[in-house]
Amino acid sequence: MFKFAPYLLKTLWRHRMRTLSTVSGAAVALFVFCFVLSVQQGLERLTKQDDSVLVVFQANKFCPATSHLPQDYDRIITQMPGVRDVLPIQVFTNNCRASLDVVVFYGTLVDKIRNLRDFELTAGSWAEFEGHQDAAIVGQALAQRRGISVGQKFSIGDVTVVVAGIFTSTKRAEEDYVYCHLDFLQRTRGLDLVGTVTQQEVWLEESANPEEIAAAIDAKLKSGQIETDTRTKGAFQASSVADLIHLIDLSGYLGWSCLFLMAVLLGTTTIMTVEDRIGEHAALQTLGFSAFRVFRLVVSETMLLSLIGGGIGTLLATLVLMRSKLSLGAEAATIAIEPTPQMAVYAAVTSIAVGLIAGIVPATYAARADTVSSLRAAR
Repeated sequence: MFKFAPYLLKTLWRHRMRTLSTVSGAAVALFVFCFVLSVQQGLERLTKQDDSVLVVFQANKFCPATSHLPQDYDRIITQMPGVRDVLPIQVFTNNCRASLDVVVFYGTLVDKIRNLRDFELTAGSWAEFEGHQDAAIVGQALAQRRGISVGQKFSIGDVTVVVAGIFTSTKRAEEDYVYCHLDFLQRTRGLDLVGTVTQQEVWLEESANPEEIAAAIDAKLKSGQIETDTRTKGAFQASSVADLIHLIDLSGYLGWSCLFLMAVLLGTTTIMTVEDRIGEHAALQTLGFSAFRVFRLVVSETMLLSLIGGGIGTLLATLVLMRSKLSLGAEAATIAIEPTPQMAVYAAVTSIAVGLIAGIVPATYAARADTVSSLRAAR
């Protein structure tokens, strides 16, 4: 049907206000759909992280502010079979509840970060970060969202750091964190957490069994000062955002509702167009067009409207998400909301499918219309 593309475009331009309204509605529907899809994909990335990393947390605790483990647990865990390295982390966050602007400080051993985190500084220097106790490196997404630059001071509550660098990561969610010195965060006024940390991150050997080592760590520390709960990092993150998971699942219905409304809008517009052009379709049939070709012509028009509107909506969603660097966080775990190639492909396929479905009824009506009656009605 590509050879009829000029005809379809002229037809749409002939009723430009109707076309504009339909395309605008389809664009809004795909914009919302892409936004919901990005949140769902961000949650999937967060909860399906590499099982080779474990998180040791205080048992029966939820918010990071309430978990306090002895820092020297790292020496005990390091000596266990299958453990490659251990990173003690003190967490400080401005909000344990769900928010679109959660700021999370990770106080840790800075000499280990470069080996255990896949970071690349885009501004600043590692030397400045490592050489000053009050220095910190900030994720690019947070820096862009908050307007943070190298050299300035950044404060949340009683914690004030000097930004020594801004980093990017292969894991977008990491770019919502601020990494600072463990001693500095422990000794910050109002925290008084010297000798304790929020959690221990455990890196395993390639041949290690995560579930067995997690159980072994909890068994080893059961008789210690604080009882622990050890999980893979993905499972730990999933438990942190458990309440959000249900809300995000419900948001899927919003996405599907938008697609349904988009289909109704496209179908209604196409039926109106078919009614206006009933004589034109009849004339085409007298020129040799079969009923099936008329059917294909009407469906193609609906699909074209859907693709144009869907493309605009997907492009707008991509630009907004890239610029805003939004993240949905809870209990110091963040879900990065970002556009992906998979989102664009899924949106394109969805636009085609919605256009096809929406065009079936009006196309059937146009194809089955009686030629003689249609020509008389057009007179």
